[in-house]
Amino acid sequence: MAALTPALARVADRLDAAFVGGRQVPRFGDGVPGFDVAGAYAVLDELHARRVARGWRPVGRKIGFTNTTIWARYGVDRPMWSHVWDRTVADAADGRADVPLDGLMEPRLEPEIVFGIARALPAGDDPAAVLASVAWIAPGCEIVHSAFPAWKFSAAECTAAYGLHGRLVVGPRRAVDEGNRSRIAAALPGMAVTLRRGGALVDEGVGANVLGSPVRALMFLRDVLAAQPWAPPLAPGEIVTTGTLTDAQPVRPGETWQATFDALGLPALTLAMR
Repeated sequence: MAALTPALARVADRLDAAFVGGRQVPRFGDGVPGFDVAGAYAVLDELHARRVARGWRPVGRKIGFTNTTIWARYGVDRPMWSHVWDRTVADAADGRADVPLDGLMEPRLEPEIVFGIARALPAGDDPAAVLASVAWIAPGCEIVHSAFPAWKFSAAECTAAYGLHGRLVVGPRRAVDEGNRSRIAAALPGMAVTLRRGGALVDEGVGANVLGSPVRALMFLRDVLAAQPWAPPLAPGEIVTTGTLTDAQPVRPGETWQATFDALGLPALTLAMR
C-alpha cells in the first residue's frame, strides 16, 4: 500500500464519507501537507482498500483526463487512473442499458473506448504491438461525478476522488486478433464519435483527442503503473476504459443518451438515465 500520512488519512476520511453518503465536500486546496498528485494516489489506494474491505471487487481500471482538449477547462494537466469495480460496471450486450444515477454527485457522461486485457502489455510505443495484448474492444460510456461542487478541483483532488469514476457501461465486445489489430490501430485516431441527448446532437469527438489514440492511453497506464510499485499491474481479464472522446456532459434522470462510433463496426450505445 502507498504511504499514508496522518494528514492524508484525514483527506481519505472526508472523501470516504462523501462517497458513502453521496454528499459533496469543500475542496482541500493547498492546506494539506503532502497532498500533491503522489499523495493523492496514496489517498486513492486507501479508499480502494476500504471498498475492498466492504466487499467491492476490482474488475479493471479507468483512465481519466486523457482528452487533452479539455485540460484547461477543468484545470488539470495530466491523466490519472483508478480502479473500477463489480458494483460500478455493467454490460450492455445489446447496446442498451438503464443507468441509475442515485448516489452520484453532479453526474456527467463520457463516451469512451474500452479494452479487455488478455496479457501483460509489451514495452514500446507501437499501437499494433500493444493491441496484441488486448482480447477485445468495445464502445463504452462512463458516468463520472464530482465530490467537489461545480466540478472545480485540482489534479490531486480528482485523482484522490476515484478519478471521478461513478459508473461504466460496456457495450458489445468485438474480438481483437491478428487479422484486425493493425486495422484497429490505424483507425482509432481518426474515429469520429457523436453524443446525442434525445436525438439532438450535443457533442462530437475524435479518437486522437485521447492522447493521440485510445491505444496510447493504454501505454500511459502501463507506464504509470510501472512507476507505482504499490499499484498492481494490469492482469488478464481486466477491463480498461481509456478516457472521454468528447467533453463530459451533465446527465439527469429521465434523459436518454446515445453515443455512436463511426469506425471498426462498433455499434451505438444507448443509455436511459434513471
